[in-house]
This record gives sequence, structure tokens and C-alpha cells, in this order.
Amino acid sequence: MTESAFDSARFRQVLGHFPTGVCVVAGHHEGQPVGLAIGSFFSVSLEPPLVGFCVGHGSSTWPKLRESGQFCVNVLASDQEAVSRLFATKEPDKFATIGWERSPLGEPRITGSLAWMDCTVYDIHGEGDHDIVVGRVHDLGVAHEGGPLIFFRGGYSELA
Repeated sequence: MTESAFDSARFRQVLGHFPTGVCVVAGHHEGQPVGLAIGSFFSVSLEPPLVGFCVGHGSSTWPKLRESGQFCVNVLASDQEAVSRLFATKEPDKFATIGWERSPLGEPRITGSLAWMDCTVYDIHGEGDHDIVVGRVHDLGVAHEGGPLIFFRGGYSELA
């Protein structure tokens, strides 16, 4: 294997030119709601219905979600930057100041999100410093129409 001709800061800076939608992946651990902000959500397959996301090995929330085996993906709306920022922190009770209800699988569905998907963990692939998580979608819905929250070049944005 050859060494890269760039460092991780340059890699992050260049990849930042690819806009990504922002989601919160949420579930329960020992009866308490937990969640984390995700900027790497993607569709995987229509049959069976599969989605995926990537999460760093340093996440303190992912092991809790992995253990439960199920989660709800919340697609954030353009006015939910504060929600994204909250779920990107190490705050122990991220759900204390936001509205949410239980999804059909019983996982947190965040008020104001554009759409949601109830999933069970289908497969996990460890690659580099991240896990690539594949989830089987069991139920889903559009909560309301609107624009998505976008992350682009190191900051939040919305579609023009």
C-alpha cells in the first residue's frame, strides 16, 4: 500500500465540497433515548429495503444503538440546525429539550423532521476508522414537506 499524498485535513476539506443531507439516528439504550447526528446516510437496496450510514469508532452513542439492534433515521429539515448541533455533542440527555414521539418500532421520531425510517441492524462492516451500518427498513413515512438540512464546506445550508 502506498502512502497518501495528502493529510486528513486536506481530505476532509476536499470531501466537504460534496453536499450531504443531515439525519439523526435514534434509538433506546437501557430504556433511555439516545441518538447521533449523521452526514453519511444513503440508500442501499430497494429489495430488500436497505439503507446505510457511517459512524466513527470513537462514537460513544453508536455502541448503545448497536446493542439495541434497531433505530429510527430522522431526516432533518432546513430549520433543524440546532437539533443537528445538539446530536453532534456528547450531551448525556439529548432528548430533554426537543419534541419526539415513538415510531412504530418504538424508537425516537423527532418532531419537525421531514421523514423517518424504522430499521433493524442488517449488517455492519468495519472499514478504516468507521463502521458502515446497513439497516433493514420496516416502516417509514414523510412527516411534512419542506427543504432538507444540508452540510456543505464545513457549514449548514439549505437548498436554494
